[in-house]
Amino acid sequence: MQGARWKVLPLIPAALLTALLPAAAVSCTQKTGLATEPGVVVTVLPQAEFVERIGGEKVDVTVMVPPGASPHTHEPTPGQMEKLARARMYAKVGSGVEFELSWMDKLSAANQDMLVVDCSQGIQLQETAAEHEDEEHEHGAMDPHIWMSPRNAQVMVQNIARGLIAVDPDNRDYYEQNRDAYLQELIQLDRDITEGLSGVENRMFMVYHPSFGYFARDYDLTMLPIEAEGKEPTPAGLAHLIEQAREFNVKVVFASPQFNPNGARVIADAIDGRVVLIDPLARDYVTNLRILLGEIVQAME
Repeated sequence: MQGARWKVLPLIPAALLTALLPAAAVSCTQKTGLATEPGVVVTVLPQAEFVERIGGEKVDVTVMVPPGASPHTHEPTPGQMEKLARARMYAKVGSGVEFELSWMDKLSAANQDMLVVDCSQGIQLQETAAEHEDEEHEHGAMDPHIWMSPRNAQVMVQNIARGLIAVDPDNRDYYEQNRDAYLQELIQLDRDITEGLSGVENRMFMVYHPSFGYFARDYDLTMLPIEAEGKEPTPAGLAHLIEQAREFNVKVVFASPQFNPNGARVIADAIDGRVVLIDPLARDYVTNLRILLGEIVQAME
């Protein structure tokens, strides 16, 4: 009987073995679809800033309504649904955003392990403004644009921070420190807006889409919307809006890039004014609100 033959394998240098192990771990992570940071899904872009300022590098944010899309008409893409299926948290606006009214139940059912955080919890909602003289206002339609007030944004940030701590308690201190730092920015923003508007006497402004209702409420302004509850004004309603604009010396009509600005241009031309585009869905929240402040102060002079 022949003796057993043994094959001697070359030794792998320790340095090479050390280098290979992390790569293998990354490869396994990619194959299983796992992420090292919690996946967080939000509805609109301003919420992305809220989550990123709290979560920093420890979160991976997906926005369901991307730049240029409208929360009134957008539908989730397959890529978004794939990310949602792996997410650990969904921060919904919670105030009646049309996208959430249409899709939130389906999104929750697609990932039943995902924590759903209601960003509107603790915020007093108000009805959407309607100023068409020739139309009877139907009560009950709530204004979903809660993020347009820095005071509301502070509440939303606190709700998001609680959610992140719930799904990732090991990083509690990190989230709380970032939350507190960002809250200080929002508090200062609120102070600057209050001070910036303190000397304004004509406190009425006109917008195409009524997305600045909470901003108007918190800073004692009056918003005149052209569109009401998704409807264009009738000829009689348009005439009434032009009459109001002239009566209150309105020279600027604010419009959102997500909507056709033709209605705003008609009124601006009639009052010898101009149209200013302000995006209520801009991702750079603090910067965008400062731009809004400057434009409103200039428009009311």
